[in-house]
Amino acid sequence: MKFLKLIRYQNLLMLAFMQLIFRYGYLKYQDVYLFLNDFQYSLLVLSSVLIAGAGYIINDIMDQETDYDNKPEKIIIGKSISETMGYNIYFLMNVTGVGIGFYLANIIQKPSFGGVFIIIVTLLYLYATSFKRMLLIGNIIVALLVGLSILIIGLFDLLPLTYEVNRSEMGKYFSVLMDFAIFAFVINFIREIVKDMEDVYGDTNQGMSTLPIVIGIKKTNKVIFVLGIMTTVFILLYTNDYFMNSKLYFLVIYMLIFVISPLVFFSIKIWNAISKKDYHFLSNVLKWVMFFGILSLGIITLNMKYRG
Repeated sequence: MKFLKLIRYQNLLMLAFMQLIFRYGYLKYQDVYLFLNDFQYSLLVLSSVLIAGAGYIINDIMDQETDYDNKPEKIIIGKSISETMGYNIYFLMNVTGVGIGFYLANIIQKPSFGGVFIIIVTLLYLYATSFKRMLLIGNIIVALLVGLSILIIGLFDLLPLTYEVNRSEMGKYFSVLMDFAIFAFVINFIREIVKDMEDVYGDTNQGMSTLPIVIGIKKTNKVIFVLGIMTTVFILLYTNDYFMNSKLYFLVIYMLIFVISPLVFFSIKIWNAISKKDYHFLSNVLKWVMFFGILSLGIITLNMKYRG
């Protein structure tokens, strides 16, 4: 159980769920050929989970002093698991994840795509060691990597079967992946700032330059409020343009209840948030927004299947 907490198994389950719902809740039901077979795709998911899990481990190793201030009850490295053991697990998970990535890159006959996994490992290491201390850089890196975990599906499952004759058709599916990658990026970018507000005490003691430290809690609340409202408006317009106009009414209701309403609630609550408990709760609200937003892909499939 300690090891599961170390690798943030709930977040990894969310990552795996996200990649599985894209393929088995959406792409499998479309009129499109997919390159990877089920076993190979499961390896892609496993590689993503292993590398992400390794990222959590190196982050915990580098964050020991900060965690003693922010969340002493959740400390594992140096307490239940030695730092040396942590590094060994980190190395093993990365080597396995990258190895699987290069295997899959050769399967799709694009060996250079294996470099994507090395880039992800490098960015996660740089995030843990330096980027997270810089103003907004760490937040952007984490959010970009979440978005990339969606786009990588297109790189390995769609792009190898994309030719001149079907480029337009494949472009539609790449567009859906891009839309959801942007959604994942924005929600996680906001959530990372909220988590910085939750951890502001320990981050200040460690000399970090997160947004709430640089401009203060109250101003950061207002920045997040604006980002929350802008995101809500964007999703409302998207829902109207793509779902309402396509007469996917059940999906519209779903989005209003499970994505848009929680975002409105979040935006209202963030304005006057002040305590660590407030920010922890609002961070979880965004986690659920992310979950239901990705789940909407499956709802799209169901709504289109039973609309008539």
